[in-house]
Amino acid sequence: MKIGIITHPLIYNYGGILQNYALQDILKEMGHEVYTIDRLPKTPIKTKFLSLGKRILLKLSGKNIKLRGWQSNEEFKIINKNTRGFVENNIILTEGITNNSEINKIHRKYKFDAYVVGSDQVWRRNEARGNNLEFLDFLEDNNEVKKIAYSASFGVSEWEFNEEETKKFKRLAQLFDPISVREDAAVQLCQDYLNVEAQHLVDPTMLLTKDKFISVVEAKNIKKSDGNLFSYVLDRNETKKKIIDNISEELGMKYFEVMPEQNFKIELEHGFDIHQCVFPEIEEWLRAFIDAKFVITDSFHGTAFAILFNKPFIAIVNKRRGASRFYSLLKTFGLENRAITEEDSIDFKLISEEIDFAKVNRILNQEREKSKNFLKEALND
Repeated sequence: MKIGIITHPLIYNYGGILQNYALQDILKEMGHEVYTIDRLPKTPIKTKFLSLGKRILLKLSGKNIKLRGWQSNEEFKIINKNTRGFVENNIILTEGITNNSEINKIHRKYKFDAYVVGSDQVWRRNEARGNNLEFLDFLEDNNEVKKIAYSASFGVSEWEFNEEETKKFKRLAQLFDPISVREDAAVQLCQDYLNVEAQHLVDPTMLLTKDKFISVVEAKNIKKSDGNLFSYVLDRNETKKKIIDNISEELGMKYFEVMPEQNFKIELEHGFDIHQCVFPEIEEWLRAFIDAKFVITDSFHGTAFAILFNKPFIAIVNKRRGASRFYSLLKTFGLENRAITEEDSIDFKLISEEIDFAKVNRILNQEREKSKNFLKEALND
């Protein structure tokens, strides 16, 4: 079967890229011909004006940010050269599209037998570009193509769509064949607002074994990480820095990061260098989980990979990016106690407490089989 995957743009997000890599790999293993729709970001003029206005106000209030928060084409190529290099070398892509209307051209050319929407936060409300593509609006009158959602995420446990959007997406969701979602709360959201049944399944990254990801690293000959406590924190601040420092001292470990040296959106006093904004290679990020003896993260996929690699960890719940994602993932494996918030005081007893990874791995194998069976049944009906 010829399958098109629709997910977020694959640009620099390590977890976002690897979940698509994993889903493609599993579907190809099942004997399918698989492509990912290559969605390339293009900032609308309206968004630029709104961003500029907001940044002017923040700048006037004393915030250390740049007035222009979007990248030029040349800056984009430099910053994302490593991550896009992985995507282009390891994921089978269609031609790039910069707006949702171009999907019709892709569909006419490739004539896909099925579309799989997911994973990641594909069903989280996106005010800038909308969510029509993620609900397959272009197939509304097409009954011949299979429409499948795999581990789609709303990102949050509350319903964010307005009345008009809800009415539209309810109609479109009911045209899907099977639907699976990534968070347990999303099952109820689907029932209450879309009037559809959904199955709770794990993120695609967890369908692959850690040995598969280790082989990706070994093929690139990535050097050993410079430390043994991996800190993967997306939204940095002084509170999280203190948590990292305290745990590092308590465990007697050296912490390290795999992130750009500079943030493109931050104004620096001592000079800005675009080459310091380049995201490290995905293989280097994966290598970090191989070398780490402990992981601290505020990332969903950082948490997922710590579990997958059987590394003791602490997940700092990232409320702005969606807290329910963390709680649902940890609940699946009986690891709810590994979640903390920035406001929590550090429980050093928890830091040194061993995780029963034998139990975790048994659950993971069960979830893996359940997810693979879902895909097999969805595509073979």
